[in-house]
Amino acid sequence: MRGAATKAPPDPVQTAERVDTAERSPMPAVRPGLRRARRREALTFYAFISPWLFGFVTLVALPMLSSLALSFTDWDSFQPPQFVGLSNYVELFTDDPLFWEALGHTLYFAAVSVPLSLLIALGLASLLARPMRGARFFRTVIYIPAVVPLVAAAMIFKWLLAPDAGPVNAALALFGIDGPAWLLDADWVIPAIILLSLWQVGAGTILLIAALQGVPPELYEAARIDGASRFQQFWRISVPMVTPVLFFNLVTGLIAGFQVFSQVYVLTDGTSGPDNASLMLVPYIYDNAFRNYDMGYASALAWVLFLIIMGFSAIIMRSSRLWVFYETEVRS
Repeated sequence: MRGAATKAPPDPVQTAERVDTAERSPMPAVRPGLRRARRREALTFYAFISPWLFGFVTLVALPMLSSLALSFTDWDSFQPPQFVGLSNYVELFTDDPLFWEALGHTLYFAAVSVPLSLLIALGLASLLARPMRGARFFRTVIYIPAVVPLVAAAMIFKWLLAPDAGPVNAALALFGIDGPAWLLDADWVIPAIILLSLWQVGAGTILLIAALQGVPPELYEAARIDGASRFQQFWRISVPMVTPVLFFNLVTGLIAGFQVFSQVYVLTDGTSGPDNASLMLVPYIYDNAFRNYDMGYASALAWVLFLIIMGFSAIIMRSSRLWVFYETEVRS
């Protein structure tokens, strides 16, 4: 309209200054009540985790740091420790054949027992996950050995594997098989310990049963429509869907395999078996620390074992991206 006042266009310089001032303006201060609530929430959190935190610091972190410091000393647990630098580690790798023997036996035990435990647990889980009469009873029977204390289980197996009056050799004799001496034979003592570890696969089996029961039935139905056999359904659907549990069982089983102690100690009466045939790393650490009173050398052995376990665990963690499948994961 003629005569109406026209509005002047905004000055771009003033507009830029206002935007810059707004961007540089401080954030609104947090209200005192909200600040107190956050502080109270943080204090509650630390109060709840304080028992675990205290136990971790006093029973795990400080002992680990102490053992690391002791690994550079010569200490018999009675006299003050003497600093010797890396001599314990040098002796361990260059002048201790028992260490390499114990490492070889430990690797043999872990390399056989862990894969067999995974296969047996997966096979039992695939059978017991199906709806069947008496399934709860059989699951209970499978799980009971997992809750039996290791010392009690080792005592039971020591009786079962007795060379003369043991039930295992008696059962083999019924088929005309002369059973071995088991714990008294250098060739059979580690297989006997492996049998004990396989007897206690119940915990891993129960986890796999729960994982298999969580697989959507629509996947099996679609596979049946496409003509997939039972084995193909198991290999292409069941196994990939339970790989997170298999991964968990593999890592925990590997750590337990490298730290085997109670079974060896009880089955061999605290010895290393015939001709050191059952000598493993943790019993060897125990012997050096509490029988030979060489706590510094035992600490060095413990840290080498720690690094070995960490190395194998890192390899498994690294390889998990190739074979572990998660439901929320999408792969090209």
